[in-house]
Amino acid sequence: MKYPLRNLVYEKIRQAGTMTDADLMNALSKDGVTLADSEFNKILLDLEIYGLIRVSWVTKEKRRVELVAQT
Repeated sequence: MKYPLRNLVYEKIRQAGTMTDADLMNALSKDGVTLADSEFNKILLDLEIYGLIRVSWVTKEKRRVELVAQT
């Protein structure tokens, strides 16, 4: 059974609390998970729609990803 990528990304964010999108991609790549930018953005958007995370722009190239819900 394959573990959904959305859950894996959420677990990484939940462990860190707040991180940048680049730090999140690095943490995922250390675990052997490679994602295309479009797939990564879709997962972040899905988690934000579900109300689990909040994504905001820090600079033109960097986003801040923070946990909203504690479950």
